[in-house]
Amino acid sequence: MKLAFSTLGVPGLPLPDVLRLATTYGYHGVELRAHPEEPVHPGLDLSRRTDVAAEFKAAGVEVLGLAGYARVAAPGPDEPVIEEVRRLLDLARDLGAPYVRVFPGGGTEQSREEADATAARRLGTAAEYATDVGVRILLETHDSHRTGADAIRVLGLVGHRQVGSLWDVMHTWLGGEQPSQTYAALSPYLGYVQVKDIASAEDKTPLALGTGVLPLTECVDVLCRNGWDGWLCWEYEKRWYEAAAPLPELLGAGRDHLARLLNESA
Repeated sequence: MKLAFSTLGVPGLPLPDVLRLATTYGYHGVELRAHPEEPVHPGLDLSRRTDVAAEFKAAGVEVLGLAGYARVAAPGPDEPVIEEVRRLLDLARDLGAPYVRVFPGGGTEQSREEADATAARRLGTAAEYATDVGVRILLETHDSHRTGADAIRVLGLVGHRQVGSLWDVMHTWLGGEQPSQTYAALSPYLGYVQVKDIASAEDKTPLALGTGVLPLTECVDVLCRNGWDGWLCWEYEKRWYEAAAPLPELLGAGRDHLARLLNESA
């Protein structure tokens, strides 16, 4: 498996410094938070996009994906959401990224069936454009659809190869799903896996990998036992928890921890 980290852990850090961290600590790729607060976002002009792609290539680091914020199950008209996804897909194409992350974002005023149908309809429409640009849309296990069982209700309705899943191990755990259950549900759709660690369900402040309660050993074990050979991406949510330890000082030990889990599960 290949290892990456998300720029959510180093909010606003200039790209040369992000790439330096990746190469220094042996990460194969970076998931870019695609937000106006960050150096990379859909508002970049083509010249800057070309420069970013060249910077990654020169460093020998891959752009794993773009972590976007489109909420495909959210109430309201379809077109603004679909347009937001298209803009992310364009940016991913220009950077050479294979994936774009979207959230479910279903509202409490919707029924489960309404949220599923809304998300599937929008993803199905965006999937045709994703095919044209050669980028895959990944629905993250998050918020209104936090488990694998939740996500496949939508993905099964879409039924398109350019729409898959992003497994966030914290949310499936919070949803009461065992890693084996999540993998069984998501394996036909799985793009990559976001790993992290926290102290408890009540305290989600990010911790160094292996020092919290999330079932990382079990997740890696089920992936290895099933011969899955994709990406593990460390999403350290420093942006939302300012008191958390700085990610750069944890990256080396985090990579070693993941490598150890992979070796033990091989």
